[in-house]
Amino acid sequence: MTRLGIIHYTNVAPLLHTLEHELVGQDVSWVRDVPTGINAALLAGRVDIANISAFEFIQHAEELRALPDFSISVLGAVYSVNLFHTVPWEQLEGKRIAVTTHSATSVKLLETLLKLDGINATLERSDGVGLEELLTLYPAVLLIGDAALSEWYRVCGPISETTQMFRLPNEGHLAHGEAVTVTDLAMSWYEHTGLPFVFAVWATPADHAPPLELVLGMRRARRTGIGHLAQIAARDAARLNLPERIVQHYLWNFRYHLEPPDRAGLKLFAQLVLPDKAEQLTFWDV
Repeated sequence: MTRLGIIHYTNVAPLLHTLEHELVGQDVSWVRDVPTGINAALLAGRVDIANISAFEFIQHAEELRALPDFSISVLGAVYSVNLFHTVPWEQLEGKRIAVTTHSATSVKLLETLLKLDGINATLERSDGVGLEELLTLYPAVLLIGDAALSEWYRVCGPISETTQMFRLPNEGHLAHGEAVTVTDLAMSWYEHTGLPFVFAVWATPADHAPPLELVLGMRRARRTGIGHLAQIAARDAARLNLPERIVQHYLWNFRYHLEPPDRAGLKLFAQLVLPDKAEQLTFWDV
């Protein structure tokens, strides 16, 4: 049996939309968790293949090998890895920033961007508290995933039908009126590097090759999912209480393959966070 680790964020939905159907008849079990949980499960041998965070893949380059053509990447804005801050970015020097415990990659990306801009700040783990409450305690809060997407829209929306999607707002207000800036970390990465940012790859233990039929099923599911973004967006928009066009725009921004620009972005991130690992990243030939 192949144990498949799954992260259920909206940005993964196109890969999962028909995956169960595509794998009918294969001996597969499913393990679902947040990114940190799936990362730990793969490293502990509780799952055999999983979409894991890019930083975890880099950190354990000797132990893991990635599929050659799967990623969750974006070139420019991602909308779901956001720093909400009540002071300007350059004034975060010496400040405390609340960060999520659900994704080491997003935290490392924030650390990297601050370092590139010469800003020294203290990152403190904090989950389970709402954005507005956290912003009474910290001048900046990092959120990821569906919560970050929803909070961005709540703070910066509503957005009219005439709004050009590539000019979506990044400034808004809390319920009590305090001004908030939303810095999209993937956009900031693009502005610094001109490259895509890879948030996750699909990986296995380096000594455990993925079954070919499983990989072929995953490719079929991806092809189908990308072809049904409107349907997937409608479903997830209802769940998130967001406009369908916002969720569809969010999904079509993603790059679900791992093409040369994505690999270049992944390698540069590795060079910046763990330089000795950058040349150790390996990929299956399947």
